[in-house]
Amino acid sequence: MTGFNEVSLMFDSQYSAPAGVYNARVHDKVDLSISRIEVLAFRTTFDVKKKRGLVPVNVSFFPKEQFARSLKIMKPVFAKKLSVSSRVAVAQAGESLGDIVVPRGKTGLATVCSIVVNGVLLKHGISIDSKFGGILQMRKGGGLRFVELIHYDSSSLDPSEIFIRGKMTSIGQVVAQGDGKILANFREIPALSRSLVESVIDDFTRAGINAVLSVGNIGNPVCQTHVDVNKIGMIMIGGLNPVAAACEAGLQADNRAMSTVMEFERLQDIKAQ
Repeated sequence: MTGFNEVSLMFDSQYSAPAGVYNARVHDKVDLSISRIEVLAFRTTFDVKKKRGLVPVNVSFFPKEQFARSLKIMKPVFAKKLSVSSRVAVAQAGESLGDIVVPRGKTGLATVCSIVVNGVLLKHGISIDSKFGGILQMRKGGGLRFVELIHYDSSSLDPSEIFIRGKMTSIGQVVAQGDGKILANFREIPALSRSLVESVIDDFTRAGINAVLSVGNIGNPVCQTHVDVNKIGMIMIGGLNPVAAACEAGLQADNRAMSTVMEFERLQDIKAQ
């Protein structure tokens, strides 16, 4: 694959990691991101056809006084389907989103995470290999290539959190012009599972979940990304794209990506907020 930079966590000191991260022992930090993906996929109980069950979510905390302005910026991102789902949950200080309590002075926002696809395919007996999270360059509304990436099996932090802190996205530009950089991630599925996966993706669309941006052909690159033999590549939308847009506008958000699960029925369309 050409035309991308693999972001190294060796220079991660410029980012403010959650408390306790840098105190962790080295062997506790290895594979943490990929392990969280596997745990949340296992905890997912979402029934695509019945539109109910537990879905994995990202949780973001905004200063209470900034939340209304943040929503105004985020809503067009949801409208352009640059998020996994337009359904969210909002909670005030002291209330819970999944098993996470919103801190004092904050408003919490839960957004659906693309790991919901991992979880549902797992329940269908389909293994899915989560490779990396990255910055996907968009052109005329379609994915062109990854320009930055971080492999899940070499990062103790979620790649999306790092990219947002590094101001590496241009979501607002994509919303306005169709060109720019968004949060996305790359998965691989067994080639023989394609027809079943496509059927499940159709069910996701009917349920209002638009996590899958692109599905490739057997062994062929997707958005200039190499795909293993007898595998099919999938490009997934990053669930934190709306939050990234707010951060681009100078607003603050403390993100807990891939953090917990919530009942899908508790989530409401962003238009209701």
